[in-house]
Amino acid sequence: METETKKRTVEDVVKEYATPLSIIGAGIIIAVSLTANPSREISANLLQESVLPSVGVTLPITWGDLGAKLVEVGAIDPIKLEGLYKDRGGFPAEYQKMLEKNASDKIIITSKNSGYLLNLFWALGLANKNPILEDKSEMMNPAYGGAENFASTGGWTLAKGDAMTHYNMYALMTLTSAQQALVDRVSRNIFRPCCGNSTHFPDCNHGMAMLGLLELMASQGVSEQDMYKTALAVNSYWFPETYLTIATYMQQKGVAWKDVSPKEMLSAPYSSSSGYTDISFQVTLPEQVQGGGGCST
Repeated sequence: METETKKRTVEDVVKEYATPLSIIGAGIIIAVSLTANPSREISANLLQESVLPSVGVTLPITWGDLGAKLVEVGAIDPIKLEGLYKDRGGFPAEYQKMLEKNASDKIIITSKNSGYLLNLFWALGLANKNPILEDKSEMMNPAYGGAENFASTGGWTLAKGDAMTHYNMYALMTLTSAQQALVDRVSRNIFRPCCGNSTHFPDCNHGMAMLGLLELMASQGVSEQDMYKTALAVNSYWFPETYLTIATYMQQKGVAWKDVSPKEMLSAPYSSSSGYTDISFQVTLPEQVQGGGGCST
């Protein structure tokens, strides 16, 4: 089992999205000189828009009072969270709303707010009580020295007190046995380009955040098919260069991004670090589409 044990703090993660640089980088690498080949520039823009819609993607969930609950139990310290954004133009009203009760609107993920949603879902996945985080899970495997040694736990510095005092502690969402089985099954099939693990082993921030998102979708009755579709959209905003590259690969195979199987794209052969590396070697990338799939993308 491949694992990532280096602790990455929330501050480290937020730096990745501060401008957000990842999206700017993706825009730069997929852009083509207007004078060089206008038709290629149009094609590249269409590809980027299909993977990372500029208007964002509406997720099939509402946030409700989860932000308020996370603040109430101390899994999120709102002062620390707001302080993290003070050098980024302040704390927008939409961000504040998600820490209060009755955030009833559907969540829309965009290039601008993807890092903030990553933090919220990270806190949710960390704090919500779920069998995936318990004794017989990968996270609790004694071979790794304890759950506190992972980036997804030791890196969460926006809680009140130590992050492990909130790990797997609160029944923020109650899942039926069928819903839990769904989360367990889907989480084993969703990988992330920063490492070789599935969401069922959420040892980094992206894995823990995806676990929280899957639990939330299951609790609100989202179908398995839509869970994969949503996870692919969210992963694409979190790893834009990676999925622009994969979309280019699929396009060169004659498959448009809108026609891909989300479950297949999220599987290890595509979305794990090793899978993505193999894809990047197979695809003939235009000069403007280059980039890896590590946590810094």
